[in-house]
Amino acid sequence: MHILLMGPPGAGKGTQAAELKAKFQIPHISTGDMFRAAIKEGTELGKKAKSKSFMDDGKLVPDEVTIGIVRERLAKDDCKKGFILDGFPRTVDQADALEGILSDLGLSLTRVLNISVPASDLIERAVGRRRALPACR
Repeated sequence: MHILLMGPPGAGKGTQAAELKAKFQIPHISTGDMFRAAIKEGTELGKKAKSKSFMDDGKLVPDEVTIGIVRERLAKDDCKKGFILDGFPRTVDQADALEGILSDLGLSLTRVLNISVPASDLIERAVGRRRALPACR
């Protein structure tokens, strides 16, 4: 099962991914986790993501790096049985790249789930997350 989760931040993609991961015994793959793992592993793409402090400064990592990291991650053995992709693609270029990656790997998406949540709920969740963060000094 190859699942793509879509929806705005705070929609509950991570919550739903945890349920799907447990049910289908397939990895939950988020771009943030992929970036951190690539940096920790010291991969060439991880070094590029870190090199200009994109992540440290809260900037978007360039598409070429993001796409490369996704390609590397989806090619790993644990994804052969399936995966839950969360946070990618975010742009049309990334969607086109995902289509190419899946084709190269001989895979196709089984399901695309778009999680829709009322804007008022998203705002409440975002404000709640902000309140939960420790005060910055």
